[in-house]
Amino acid sequence: MENQKEKIFISSEKAGTRIDKFLAEKLDLTRTRIQNLIKDQNILVNGKTTKASYKIEENDEIEMKIPKLEEIEINPENIEINIVYEDEDLAIINKNAGMVVHPAHGHNSGTLVNAIMYHIKDLSGINGKIRPGIVHRLDKDTSGLIIIAKNDKSHLKLSNMFSTKEIKKTYLTIVKGKLNKKSGRIVTNIGRNKLDRKKMAVVDAPNGKNAITNFEVLAQNERFSFVKVNIETGRTHQIRVHMKYLGFPILGDSTYGRSDSEKRQMLHSYKLEFNHPTSNEKMTIFGELPQDFKKALKKCGFEDFEKIIEG
Repeated sequence: MENQKEKIFISSEKAGTRIDKFLAEKLDLTRTRIQNLIKDQNILVNGKTTKASYKIEENDEIEMKIPKLEEIEINPENIEINIVYEDEDLAIINKNAGMVVHPAHGHNSGTLVNAIMYHIKDLSGINGKIRPGIVHRLDKDTSGLIIIAKNDKSHLKLSNMFSTKEIKKTYLTIVKGKLNKKSGRIVTNIGRNKLDRKKMAVVDAPNGKNAITNFEVLAQNERFSFVKVNIETGRTHQIRVHMKYLGFPILGDSTYGRSDSEKRQMLHSYKLEFNHPTSNEKMTIFGELPQDFKKALKKCGFEDFEKIIEG
């Protein structure tokens, strides 16, 4: 089936089914794989691009081109990582900026997965051999806390907790400019930028996916604002896109703002709050700011950042 083209005509009994569900069952591929094929425009309905949520209709013609997946060899690597919490079910790592979370073409070495395969013996296998233990992700140049599942039971529970918003994620960021509100809530849809598919953008409904970001200004001056951010959804580049949407791009974010003195976006996953997937114990984990972030805060005029964070 791989690396082939195929056409499917929809009969009346299949009408009303989501296309991703229908094709996953018919082709024996994962739903995520089908969704990625749709996103990459390798699946067309009646000659047009579609969405994973589209409900197929009688006499629809589905045309598919399924590229062959190249095998990626993943090896454990003795890369230093900061494990801030670990038990038999999960580990929490304070990830360095510049580290890709999981292998992909062009990045099959030096990733967080390579590191955790070396340092953590047991990892969940639900996400396959390319993403063992990975429940969620952070952008390459975003630092901070990320949860690793050590068995399939905890992985399923944690994934469900992310879906039902039972895991609260708090970020710290430095943005350019002085925000005109001390706090706010941003509710938009986020989707692919039509002019640059590598970027995301705020898009009109019903396009894209719903994205909700809450922010609070911790300190500010005429040039910069030090901001605490809590996200209710986990869309790609969500905080970066929403800050740009407000007109206050993140310092160092050359993708959604102009290049400046910082080599990466000043965005850090600072705190995780959730109930343990097995014991139900209340967990609150903090991730210390990295040195480059601390230096940037001082350079921007926030020398007392530790007192500012403590509030």
